[in-house]
Amino acid sequence: MIIKLQPLHLLVAAMTILSSVTVSSQDRVGDFSLLDQSGYFHQMSWYDDHKAIAFLVQANGDDAVEQAIPEFSRLAESYTDQQIQFFLINSMGLQDRDNVQAEMERLGVDLPVLMDDAQLIGEALSLERTAEFLLFDPEEFRVIYRGSVGEDTEQALQAVVKGTLLPAHSTQVAGALIDYAAASAHQQQTPSYEKDVAPIIEQNCAACHRESGIAPFAMDSYSMMLGWSPMIREVIMTKRMPPGQIDPHVGSFENDMVLTDSEAQTLVHWIEAGAPRDGSADPLAQLTWPTSEWAFGEPDLIINIPPQEVPATGVLDYYNVLVDVDLDEDRWVRASQYIPGDRTVLHHTLHSIIPPGAARGGSLLGGDDPDRPGIAPYIPGQSPRMEPPNTGGLLKAGTKIAMQMHYTTTGRAAVDESRIGVWFYPKDFVPEERTSGACACHFTPTWVNIPPYDPDYEMTQSIVIDDDAYVYSFTPHMHFRGKRMRFYATFPDGTTEEMLNIANYNYNWQLAYTLKEPRFVPAGTKFTAVGAFDNSEQNPKNPDPSRSVPWGLQSMDEMFFGAVDWKYVDQTRYQN
Repeated sequence: MIIKLQPLHLLVAAMTILSSVTVSSQDRVGDFSLLDQSGYFHQMSWYDDHKAIAFLVQANGDDAVEQAIPEFSRLAESYTDQQIQFFLINSMGLQDRDNVQAEMERLGVDLPVLMDDAQLIGEALSLERTAEFLLFDPEEFRVIYRGSVGEDTEQALQAVVKGTLLPAHSTQVAGALIDYAAASAHQQQTPSYEKDVAPIIEQNCAACHRESGIAPFAMDSYSMMLGWSPMIREVIMTKRMPPGQIDPHVGSFENDMVLTDSEAQTLVHWIEAGAPRDGSADPLAQLTWPTSEWAFGEPDLIINIPPQEVPATGVLDYYNVLVDVDLDEDRWVRASQYIPGDRTVLHHTLHSIIPPGAARGGSLLGGDDPDRPGIAPYIPGQSPRMEPPNTGGLLKAGTKIAMQMHYTTTGRAAVDESRIGVWFYPKDFVPEERTSGACACHFTPTWVNIPPYDPDYEMTQSIVIDDDAYVYSFTPHMHFRGKRMRFYATFPDGTTEEMLNIANYNYNWQLAYTLKEPRFVPAGTKFTAVGAFDNSEQNPKNPDPSRSVPWGLQSMDEMFFGAVDWKYVDQTRYQN
């Protein structure tokens, strides 16, 4: 027998066609996460206690969708209590979330619409037309049935509920074709590692994913990218990385930690094409990083924290450490940076500045003394602290820092020798402006315990800014059960605007989200933090879902902090 060898490009095309057929025939799609039309986060693996997830492919102004929605809504009412979760999904890639929300309100539909703006989930699910109906197994991450909303739909749902044989897939779907423009372009021309992929990694990932960086592996060469490419795809599809992501539809922040749709498409399509290498250069291997661990050059002052011994096991009370600041004269602070001695055991710190002659410091959360310097605490993922221009606080000779340090055990004993670097303004320069802040917090007097097994227990708290101000940043803090936190501003005229949506709060990444441009707010503006806790068994971080959860310092308890930092417009109050 003579075997005729085919050109390589024909074999690749044939494999691509076979791959797409396999995906539509119950191949594993993988876990994924999307925000819905209201900005709420949904990850499919969270629903793995359900028998299936039902999807209807949605698009605005689509007759087939509008005809299918009443029956889909009826089925949702009938089967939600039978362990079927119902979503609509919009993979049109039009970035029209507000319009989708308005469309759902017009149709009287109270179901989440998952917004697949990058279209990557639609591609993975092999969605071809609007009004398509499919059933997805959230434990195996497979499409187990697809068709249209019709006579066979309820039969398929009954089969899932009863665990019987599913009906054959329906091939007749009346909706409009979905245009995957980016995927088509990348099929014609695979993204270039050298020109497209490496620059995205350099800008978004490499600062942490490098030798001696805080990430668990380096992305410092093509070989490393190739080896880690399956995981890179997984964390993009689930929005697990970049860490600390916020809702890109709300506000504009320096550290939003979000890949653009185009960046996500480029990376995923390159990986799905086999992560090919092109060109002779390796841009990631050529990256260089500062040799100093200090962000702003050698500090003017280094505060050495006394060594703290951390045992191998056990639940630890907070360490309360009093640190003397070795300073001969008063100096105005321009910047500061906390470098942990052992970040595997140090989770976070809070500082209280005790000026000379005082018995105790001010609030750990700040806001009570505008002249008090802002000395950076340690918070996972937090950037070094640089004050805005002409802004600072006075660090006085003889000051002490009362430190509250939260350590967690790892199975091995450790010693943490942390340091704080401080940079000063020149001796003859006195900054004219000060920052202020307050926390929309709950402490024990206002705390209401989180009920056992509650998957979405919501809390709110508010503060009011009493004078015209420019808002700079927002900082959330909750523990393991923290699920989301949203900040809203209610202005004196009664209008309300959402300022920040941390749709998928992560205890390991508690960032101060800093606006690209400070936002003016008039006197009397109220800021409200709305947060939620997941005390259910579906929360993999939950220490004990059966517990009624009190306020407490330990991570097994909970907290609710929604801090806001601002500068008053009238800074003459601080000038002598």
